[in-house]
Amino acid sequence: MLEAAGVAFAARPAHLDERALEAGLAGAAPDRIALALAEAKALAVAAEVPGELVLGSDSLVDVAGQRFDKPASREDAARHLRFFSGKVMHLHSAAALVRDGAVLWSHAARAALHVAPLSDRFIETYLDAEWPAVAGCVGVFRIEARGVQLFEAIEGDHFTVLGMPLLAVLGALRELGELPR
Repeated sequence: MLEAAGVAFAARPAHLDERALEAGLAGAAPDRIALALAEAKALAVAAEVPGELVLGSDSLVDVAGQRFDKPASREDAARHLRFFSGKVMHLHSAAALVRDGAVLWSHAARAALHVAPLSDRFIETYLDAEWPAVAGCVGVFRIEARGVQLFEAIEGDHFTVLGMPLLAVLGALRELGELPR
């Protein structure tokens, strides 16, 4: 998304235990968890690159009050899809900008994705086509690919659905003087 928007960047992995951080946030709202993970990722990378502006992001899904992470296996993906069938999936995407250990900006956004009723046949056919590409996707879909077939309606920002509240990020980069106005 950043590349398509003309924003120069270098991708770096954040070395942190996300599950441990989540465990410490037990009971927190999904948007707060996504925001905390985005900030923690940015802070972890910023510690390795003094003086540089670092963007961290994270997304998570909740359906019917239950949180879902990336599927651990194809069988897990099928279980997720069966659970999502006919329900509203809430996708929480967050981003944070950090420099030298200070969070300069953070933002969380939510999209509501109305999942169509999914038959076992559809789920198997879908996973035949999309697995393992969706293995690393919270919600078991890529909206820019066949994942769009999972939904009857989508409420919310397109970029939030893709995994980052890009419009808000671009606005923050302009405010910080990192992008021209």
